[in-house]
Amino acid sequence: MNSHAEKSVADSIEIRDLQPQDRGEWEFLYRQYAEFYREPMNEEILGHTWSWLMDAQHPLQGKVATVNGKLFGLAHYRPFPEPLLGKDAGFLDDLFVSPEQRGGGLGRSLIQAVALVGQAQGWPFLRWITAADNAQARHLYDGMAQATAWVTYDLSLS
Repeated sequence: MNSHAEKSVADSIEIRDLQPQDRGEWEFLYRQYAEFYREPMNEEILGHTWSWLMDAQHPLQGKVATVNGKLFGLAHYRPFPEPLLGKDAGFLDDLFVSPEQRGGGLGRSLIQAVALVGQAQGWPFLRWITAADNAQARHLYDGMAQATAWVTYDLSLS
């Protein structure tokens, strides 16, 4: 791709808050995200997660990345209490970019947009996790943030 074509694509990228009219395209992306992580997805989960994202009183918020008006990326984030600091920090729960748009800056732009929200909220940091074998994402993350020494555990309660 020549630099003129790259610039026109870059100029058409928009990062914005998730809106009610995004439901269909968001659902398509979120299903792909769940499939990537081999997590089951159904209408109940989609509906519940969407209702959280559309509820201004719920802590979960969403940003989307569009190219020429079409959704190609999403980020879900929320504050979480950090007791050792006595304040809320930020947690990036979900980040997904369509495979055909990866490497084009959408993931970085979504993280930066969430980071700006966090700065405005006074969060001391933004935290996220990813799978150890998610090499492409980890390449991006390693260039943006510090990997931690923490090991994560899940205790099943159901």
